[in-house]
Amino acid sequence: MAGLLAGKRVLVTGVLTESSIAFHAARTAQEQGARVVLTGYGRLGLVRRIANRLPDPPPVIELDVTDGDLLDGLAEQLHQHVDRLDGVLHSVAFAPESCLGADFTAAPWRDVATALEVSAYSLSSLAVACRPLLRPGSSIVGVDFDARVAWPGYNWMGVAKAALESTTRYLARELGPEGIRVNLVAAGPLRTVAARSIPGPDDLEDAWRRAPLGWDSGDPGPVGKTICALLSDWLPTTTGAVVPADGGFHAIGR
Repeated sequence: MAGLLAGKRVLVTGVLTESSIAFHAARTAQEQGARVVLTGYGRLGLVRRIANRLPDPPPVIELDVTDGDLLDGLAEQLHQHVDRLDGVLHSVAFAPESCLGADFTAAPWRDVATALEVSAYSLSSLAVACRPLLRPGSSIVGVDFDARVAWPGYNWMGVAKAALESTTRYLARELGPEGIRVNLVAAGPLRTVAARSIPGPDDLEDAWRRAPLGWDSGDPGPVGKTICALLSDWLPTTTGAVVPADGGFHAIGR
């Protein structure tokens, strides 16, 4: 299906290393004909170096999803590179150390609030910031991890992912009349930089060996392809959904 995103303009957040889900989504999007713009936070030099490893090195603009001024200026920044947006990938999540691994009840509210703002509320913030450039048929996709159960060590990040799923449904309702779709891709466990901060990742990898289609935690490529499918025009009536890209693990008993 070469050219699945031909002519599309896509904003991709969350690229930090070549192991990032966002990097693989950006690469697949370019291979399928999209023009990509990346955002970076803090370590812009690193993001630009990683961007240069994509087939067509894209521009990188600064974005902190908790910075109101940067969000307010995002559409203007994007307008320097694209005349519109057809797709947005939200691949942003963060939780302070106290929110992961230790006693669930020990995390202070200020840390929990940070996790919720960065990992869930920011989907709405990003959608609002991009809204002036979105048009009917546009697609917003976020990166999720199954929030139906309590995973060992995931703690308040699991709560944030549950909030992300709920936010997606409300945004889908809000933006649907404008022809804008909002969905999530729930990935299986991957060996990304973010995963290193979560205690017990080997436990998750062990569990995913039972996935009906198998699961390679070192290959984010299939997740990137699923993201691009949702960014395309091929799911025009799918919104408010959580689409699994986990080898089928979600469908079997634990």
